[in-house]
Amino acid sequence: MAVIWGIPYLLIRVAVRQLDPGVLVLGRTAPAAFLLAPLVIAQRQLPTLWKNFTWIAIFGIVEFGVPWYLMATAERHITSSLTSLLICCVPLFSVVGQRIRRTEGAIAPRRYLGLGVGAVGVAFLVGLDLRGGTITWIAMMMAVCLGYTIGPIILATKLTHVPGPTVVMGATGFVALCWIPWDLAHWPVHVSGETWSCVAVLSVVCTAGAFLVFFELIKEVGATRAVVVTYVNTAIAVVLGIVGLHEPLTAGILVGFPLVIIGCVFATGSREVVLVS
Repeated sequence: MAVIWGIPYLLIRVAVRQLDPGVLVLGRTAPAAFLLAPLVIAQRQLPTLWKNFTWIAIFGIVEFGVPWYLMATAERHITSSLTSLLICCVPLFSVVGQRIRRTEGAIAPRRYLGLGVGAVGVAFLVGLDLRGGTITWIAMMMAVCLGYTIGPIILATKLTHVPGPTVVMGATGFVALCWIPWDLAHWPVHVSGETWSCVAVLSVVCTAGAFLVFFELIKEVGATRAVVVTYVNTAIAVVLGIVGLHEPLTAGILVGFPLVIIGCVFATGSREVVLVS
């Protein structure tokens, strides 16, 4: 899961050189919906889709429709490395959401310590890397984090009985339809093969395939701990940004990233440690 979600930041950074962010959202969602439609039909899940369409549509909006537009817009102005690092706020947001919803019992003091350390790490990331972006783009990424926090909660509370392919097909199809009017007015004149290749991987691997895996992960470990994949996918994204796009290894990354990781481990970790050999 972490590997699959570690590569989109680089691909988005390349794609938005030629594509409007709204066009990129359509390019990521429409093919995924078409690919999954035969599977949903074969499994006779269309009645389930219509019965749960309201929550599926809401999930699509908060997980795909709005966050992906904001992220692609932000990546036109800040590096893919900083973008991925800011996504580290998702596990921290999840713990706050858990506290508000009062799920999984009382929150241990170590989790509050983790929230504090993680917040300091994010402050270093933002404060030391402001030359790579502005408050506007960072605020957009915080909105993305909020959507990424709400999405798994919807899956874990409202859509647990709906098969993963049905949710992804319905959500991506709905989002794609919503973006068509905008994209008709912002369709590019010329798009290179490299850009289309990025869009194809984003849609097939990082959307259709990724969320099928993510649903199973949520069933296994719960919504709060499922977002812990952010730790590893961020590291992958930073390495790809530095190596593939020649992005700088900044002071913000060197100081803030370790603090965010430590904070997230404390904030989302369980009291028991299980060793698997």
